Amino acid sequence: MAIRLYQFAISHYCEKVRWALDYKGLSYETISLLPGQHVNTIRKLTGGNSSVPVIDHDGHRVQGSKEIIDYLDETFPDNPLTPADLRAREAAMAWEQRLDEEAGPAVRCYSYHHFLQRPKVVVPLLAAGTPFYNRILLKLAFSRVDEIMRKWMKINPKTAEQSRETMEAYLTELAEAYRQKPYLAGDSFSRADLTAAALFAPMFQPRPYPVPWPKPAKIPRDIKAWLDQWQPQITLLERIYTANR
Repeated sequence: MAIRLYQFAISHYCEKVRWALDYKGLSYETISLLPGQHVNTIRKLTGGNSSVPVIDHDGHRVQGSKEIIDYLDETFPDNPLTPADLRAREAAMAWEQRLDEEAGPAVRCYSYHHFLQRPKVVVPLLAAGTPFYNRILLKLAFSRVDEIMRKWMKINPKTAEQSRETMEAYLTELAEAYRQKPYLAGDSFSRADLTAAALFAPMFQPRPYPVPWPKPAKIPRDIKAWLDQWQPQITLLERIYTANR
């Protein structure tokens, strides 16, 4: 068995897959790519879409965090992340879909809007896990990198504000859900809990995440103020992460 994970180290969708692989106790190799330069590599693997994460399991390629978790649960049934109970499974899948489509992009947009204004901080995050010279390349071409990322992910002051509101709505909803019961779907940890904690992980900077997190003094002022305001809800997800990661 050989599993390779093609990823951006900073990507919280890739963290979903790293966590799923670790939760199942599977051995794997990570291949960290530089955003932008990853396109040709991923398209050769998939024949089309250039998004990460992608896993290659003995020549079988699967793209997308949800699809990868589906594949891992089907291929390696031990330590399942998908509930066996129908109602719990439907709830888990519904949570995951909503979080993937709304909360994940919101965390990304809000964070990058502020961090892209600090090249010295964001460059090591983007280049994490890749050869050292990529930091130099990113620094030299940062104005272009900033332009491309903002265009590709539709990052601007308006979308950042909308993303902040989306994050707050989800944090409020998640806190209420966890107040009522310990798990989002069924009676045990599932892909729903994993998705919630993984996608918000950049906001609490967990140690298992393979990037050089910035020191508190380097975090943009707006983000720091927001984190202080939403610390109780973020700490709740951090506990889910710590208990199961």
